[in-house]
Amino acid sequence: MKKYLLSMFTLILPLLTFAQDSTADNIDAIFKKYTGWFVEGIFSEIPFTDTIKIPWVLIVLIGGALFFTIYFKFINFTGFRTAIKVVQGKYEDIEKHGVDSLYGDQTPGGDIIETMKAEGADGEVSHFQALTAALSATVGLGNIAGVAVALSIGGPGATFWMIIAGLLGMASKFAECTLGVKYRDVGEDGTVYGGPMYYLTKGLKEKGAGGIGKVLAVLFAIFVVGGSFGGGNMFQANQAAAQFTKLFNLTGENAGMYFGIVMAVLVAVVIIGGIKRIASVTEKVVPFMAGIYVLAALIILFANFTLIDDAFMAIFNGAFTPLAGLGGVIGVMIQGVRRGAFSNEAGVGSAAIAHSAVRTKYPASEGIVALLEPFVDTVVICTMTALVIVITNFDGGFMEYGVEIKEGVEITATAFDTVIPHFSIVLTIAVILFAFSTMISWSYYGMQGWVFLFGKGKITDLIYKILFLLFVVVGASISLGAVIDFSDAMIFAMVVPNIIGVVMLSPVIKKELTKYMNAINKKEDAIEDGATDLVDEM
Repeated sequence: MKKYLLSMFTLILPLLTFAQDSTADNIDAIFKKYTGWFVEGIFSEIPFTDTIKIPWVLIVLIGGALFFTIYFKFINFTGFRTAIKVVQGKYEDIEKHGVDSLYGDQTPGGDIIETMKAEGADGEVSHFQALTAALSATVGLGNIAGVAVALSIGGPGATFWMIIAGLLGMASKFAECTLGVKYRDVGEDGTVYGGPMYYLTKGLKEKGAGGIGKVLAVLFAIFVVGGSFGGGNMFQANQAAAQFTKLFNLTGENAGMYFGIVMAVLVAVVIIGGIKRIASVTEKVVPFMAGIYVLAALIILFANFTLIDDAFMAIFNGAFTPLAGLGGVIGVMIQGVRRGAFSNEAGVGSAAIAHSAVRTKYPASEGIVALLEPFVDTVVICTMTALVIVITNFDGGFMEYGVEIKEGVEITATAFDTVIPHFSIVLTIAVILFAFSTMISWSYYGMQGWVFLFGKGKITDLIYKILFLLFVVVGASISLGAVIDFSDAMIFAMVVPNIIGVVMLSPVIKKELTKYMNAINKKEDAIEDGATDLVDEM
């Protein structure tokens, strides 16, 4: 493996140097010429009035989220407490061995216990590891830069609609991640292959729509591979390199390339180990980086605690009575919902790939865990970012609402610097960590789509990983605006086949939810009746 990586970097160095000098603009122009129609199609807007235009992708995302919220009887709220218990491992025994084995009519013992040890649940990672792996792909630049952009266009009121999008997205995440576990494939070596590709083919085949399911699955796989190379890789590497070179004032022509090489090596060390190593890294990196960012936000909020109620009032009032020139209530709503939905990726289907690797016998158990993801990503972290910006900008010192900004990271850094001097240094480190964690998670997403298209095997995996690492270096080295636009469009194109399939399979999800909740109730009843929990014994 080391020999392959060394050879790869030896070959790519002169190519990248040449690309930096002469071909970046050409590549950008070629991509724009041949893929512009696709980008415009995905992000095209439907005009409702002369001033109100809503991206059709956003309508699909939010429409799906509303449907799932109602169909599953507000699982985004009723399942929240259960989700916390599942992550804490309260129901690990029944998920691993099944409730009937542990809390049936007879208490198992001796040989039966040994049998249950051998016949534990399939899967490679714990609930917490699956959650952090998925969070690492969504918690990132959208939480730092995207919030600032939303506020610059829609004012403080955009935050309110961002929170609404996060709450509704919890139901979408529950639905798609339940299906991810339900229809996953498990290899002979225990490796899990899951995600929309599998529930679109197998699930829709059960519904008598196998042909449609196969087409949707292939489309999704193509989109997720393209998205993993671009939005989940090159864009992240490019932004991290830009922040790093700016922080240390590195002006050399090859500074970005060298940064990309180092980043590629670090990414390689993680992704070569597969989902187990990715999960083991994300379960440490995600809480750490999110913890630093949230702690800094809390420091600022406590330092300005007398302004917190004013900030919330500005957010609420701005949601329904927006400042002049911000496009009215609908305009503010669109900005908030768009940033919220795009930040947590609920409905995109990407998270179902990571969550499908969990160890459990009950698919709905991971769906319930997954609903925490939009809450953490959007309702907590995005809201904290917004509060910091609103509070520190009450005097209008660094941002004028209604004027769109391009560099959201800089605005957020300025907001933090007003209270914590030089925090922009820490923020730069956070951006790099966010980018790193996003890349390693999206490498797993893309590889699952790659394997679905080209087959399972070590050679197939190796080819994808080498290509992914090459794109890390390319992304950090040259600016490819049209390539990134195309890749982002592919990520959001995933919404179409995914939402269609999840809506069609909603009755299956409801059945799995009922089965899991009955198992939980059976355990609780058995414990009340004096049954002994056998987890420690096993």
